[in-house]
Formats: sequence, structure tokens, C-alpha cells
Amino acid sequence: MTAATRTDPGPVRPAGGLLWHRDFRLLWAGQTVSSIGSNVTTVALPLVAVAVLDAGTFQVAVLTAAAWLPWLLIGLPAGAWVDRLPRRPLMVVCDLICGLAFLSVPVAAALGRLTVAQLLVVALGAGTARVFFETADQVYLPVLLRPEQLPEGNAKLQATQTASYVVGPGIAGLIAQLTGAVAALLLDAVTFLLSAIFLLRIRTAEPRPTRPDRSRSLRRDIAEGLRFVARDPYLRVLTVFGAASNIGLTGYQAVLVVFLVRELRLAPGLVGVLVGVMSVGGIIGALLATALARRCGTARAMLIGAALTGPPALLIPLAAPGVGLLWPALGGVLIGLGVAIGNVIKGAFRQAYTPHHLLGRVTVSMHLLNFGAIPLAAVLAGALGARYDAGTAIGVMTAWLAITPLILLIGPLRRRRDLPAAPAAC
Repeated sequence: MTAATRTDPGPVRPAGGLLWHRDFRLLWAGQTVSSIGSNVTTVALPLVAVAVLDAGTFQVAVLTAAAWLPWLLIGLPAGAWVDRLPRRPLMVVCDLICGLAFLSVPVAAALGRLTVAQLLVVALGAGTARVFFETADQVYLPVLLRPEQLPEGNAKLQATQTASYVVGPGIAGLIAQLTGAVAALLLDAVTFLLSAIFLLRIRTAEPRPTRPDRSRSLRRDIAEGLRFVARDPYLRVLTVFGAASNIGLTGYQAVLVVFLVRELRLAPGLVGVLVGVMSVGGIIGALLATALARRCGTARAMLIGAALTGPPALLIPLAAPGVGLLWPALGGVLIGLGVAIGNVIKGAFRQAYTPHHLLGRVTVSMHLLNFGAIPLAAVLAGALGARYDAGTAIGVMTAWLAITPLILLIGPLRRRRDLPAAPAAC
């Protein structure tokens, strides 16, 4: 990235690193509070469907699918639009849309009008806003930070995001136990409002996005991003691996709450605690990722993360009441450790490796397959759970997840210590 493509954020003091960077702290704070709220929703929304509306296994899985379906429907044009629009205002608008969507649930419940259909609309609307927000966020971070600061920035963002996987479900379970699952969604609405406020306080002037030639169509811009990913051996294999592993991850997670509540007969509070404990590994992985990459090399660290993501998934179906809950807890910790390591390294690699004018389109092109697999996986898991039971669905999905690390051995990663700094043609 050249100096013309970003505003110089000024010197960063060695001691404390990005903790001295005011605008990064604001971005970090906004993402932290909204991530906590979002992870309250991952438990609270299924609990509302199961405990309040008596939804079936397939309906609960479809709720998960609805949250990710927009990546399939609008992912590619969203990436092209993000490369044309100012990113920070777009992110603020997305936060406000999500806040209003989640606020509608407790309002409808108070009026006695809440339905599963409304939950589906809320999940779909928030998912649509998330497509634009997450794509813009990936492009916006290199505006605030220098290339050499990106690994630290991604590691800090990933650490707090994964910490929210622990805090959010725990809060959701506690609130659901004390006041009902619907009340937990009110907290999510507040967190998105706070995130918007933090973003509005950032001072760094964002360079105006390059205006495309009027003769260039949106379709041509989309195709350019797709071609870059399809032709690059590193981005291509990382995309395929991400999609394959997301099928397993989302598949078992889509029916996990149903399995824990209806088959293991756990109380909502214990469900939240268990899901939170399963996510602790993500915090550890995000904190270790940068050091592991320096010690072993970024390519080798990616392979280590993948190995931790796969085989430990086989521990999840061993869940049983009492001491048997240690198996899914251990499996979840190891999976979270591997996923966080991979996400930190992959995020920093993509942001530094991809030409900045293509970053939005490249990001969303990868997400199209990565995240587009999620609704399909959720529906498949829901169908298996409805046809057999939730435990069977979890067994099938975790078995698939266990073998996905083999995909990374197909590409060039196995022959390298580090991922390259730029495409070979550059």
C-alpha cells in the first residue's frame, strides 16, 4: 500500500504497541461491544425460538442459515460497492440497522406479536448489514494501520472477538435464566448503538475511494475480484479450506443449543456457560497467533491451526450430562484455539498481500464461499436433526470437520515456512 492510499496515523510507540493508537482503540472498542452483543444473540435467538415459541430443530437451524444467507445473495455486489463507498459511514449505518432489528424482538414480545417468522426476518436483516460491515471493516483497518501493524491489529481484534464468544453466551444464559431470553436481545441492540458512537469518534481522514471509470460495470468489478482469488494459489486454497471447515463448524453449532436443551436436559444458564467455556480457546489462540507465526513461520502456523481445528471436533459428540460435559468443553477449546490462529494469520496476510484497490472485492469473494457454505450447512444439519436427532447431526458434522485440514496440504503452504508478502506477478 502506498502513502497515497491512506492517511498516515503517526508514529506508534514501541511500548504498548497499538494501545497508543487512539483511532485503533476506538475501532477496537466498537467491535468489542458489538461482538459481545452478537454472541449474546447466538445463544439468545435460538433460546427464544425454543423456549418462547417452541420451535423445532429444523426451524432453529434455519435461523442460523438466515443470518448467513446474505453472503450468498448479495456478497459479491457488496464487495464491489464497498470498494466504491466511504467505509466508516457505511459501517455506522450497518450498526444502526442491526440495533433496530434486534430491538424489534423485545418490542414485539411485549406486544404479544412475536413469531418465528419475525426472528427469521431479523436474522436475515442483521445478516445483510453484517455482509457490508465486515467487508468494509477488512478494508478500513489498513487505512488506520501501516502494513507492519496489521498482524498486531488483527490479533487484538481477534482476541476480543473470541473473548466475546465466552462472555456473550454466558451473559445470554444468565439473562435467560433470570429474566427470559427475549431480554437478552435488548442488550444486543444497545451494543450496536455503542459501536456506532465509537466509530463516529474516529478522527483519521479516510482517503476517498477511487471512482471507477463510468464505462466499468459492477459486473466487471466483481469478476476482477473473483479472478484474483481463483488464480492465486494461496488465496484459492485458503478459501476452499475456509468453506469446508465452516460446513462442519456451523453444522454442529446450528443444532448445539437444541441438543443441549432437549437431549441433555441442560438449563439455559448452563448452556450459556458451556458454550462460553468452549470458546475460551479462541482467546488463547488469538493471543498466541502472532508469536507462533514468528517462531514457526506464517504458513506452518496456518497448518498447526488447521490441525487443531479438525480432529478435536470428534470430542463434541461425546457430550453427556455431568462429567461428560468435559468432552465438548475440551473439544471446543481446541477448535477455538485453531480457528483463532488461522483467522489472525489469514486476515493479516490477505490485507497485506492483496492490492488495496481490490481488497474489498477479494475479501468478499473469499467470504462468498467461506460464509456462503454456512446457511447450506445449517439447513443440512437441521434436516439431519429433524430426520434423526440433534446428536446424530452433530456427529456427522464434526466427522466432516475432522478431515478438512487435509485440504491445506493440496496447495503450496506445505512447502513454505512463511506466506509470501506479495503475489508472484508483483
